Amino acid sequence: MQIAVIDIGGTKIKYGVLTGTGELLHHDSVPTEAKRGGEAVIRTVCGLCNELKERFPVEGVAISSAGQIDHEKGTVVFATDNIPGYTGTDVAEIVGRHTGLPVTVENDVNCTALGEHWKGAARGMDDFICLTVGTGIGGALFLDGRLYTGARFSAGEIGHLCLYPGGRPCTCGNRGCFEQYASSIALAGLVRDEFGDGFSLEEFFGKVSDGDERAVKIFNAWVDDLTTGLQSLVHIFNPEGIIIGGGVSEQGDVLIEAIRKSLDGKIMPNHRKSLTVRAAEQGNKANLLGAAAHFLERRAGR
Repeated sequence: MQIAVIDIGGTKIKYGVLTGTGELLHHDSVPTEAKRGGEAVIRTVCGLCNELKERFPVEGVAISSAGQIDHEKGTVVFATDNIPGYTGTDVAEIVGRHTGLPVTVENDVNCTALGEHWKGAARGMDDFICLTVGTGIGGALFLDGRLYTGARFSAGEIGHLCLYPGGRPCTCGNRGCFEQYASSIALAGLVRDEFGDGFSLEEFFGKVSDGDERAVKIFNAWVDDLTTGLQSLVHIFNPEGIIIGGGVSEQGDVLIEAIRKSLDGKIMPNHRKSLTVRAAEQGNKANLLGAAAHFLERRAGR
């Protein structure tokens, strides 16, 4: 079986073809051009489906998307103005009508979790938290062997835990949210304040590895905020693992070891014994794998 897989992000739309066993036969990306709005984005998706159908014998379309997604109906429950007019879009119905194929849609971070569970760092885990650290902080909860999406498909909004009441304003309308302090954008702000404009995070992590005193101080403060948020999640859910994805996960052992050490000092002993912290393994492919995994589960009636 071959499945057209599409990941709708705020910057890029990644797309490709996966087999039912998870082999990626083709993948590419195009700019989302999100500011043109939700209708234009879905027109682009339909065009990509045309391209894939012409080249491969695809039997369905599996979509990973930004926003809160009703995965049963394939609609966007809520999306920020990063993609204007996207809230309420019936993605599955529009793409299904255009292609004549069965279509499934799931939230992008949920797809990251599904992809990492199928072929990545969370293989064999029944209970884990997936965290994507980028412009914001995305979250997904995989509990008791399955994805947990809540009563209204909106569970896992980890980035909007309140870390500092009355703190920095957040795009969600509240103040002091986790992602305002522990995202890569928050870290970039700290780095800019200390080292000036034009100093990249790649250069910063290089200084951290070299033991630069100023860089290490910033890094430790940022990790402390990150693990303060994770502490609450670990105590609530008692997971086997935490999977860290997003751009910062590419820092590998430097970041993961710092998170482990900081978190170990904050959580209760019984939670500490069973907890594994790992970097995501599938990178940009995780969402495509997860979209296909979701499609196959829905097809099997699970």
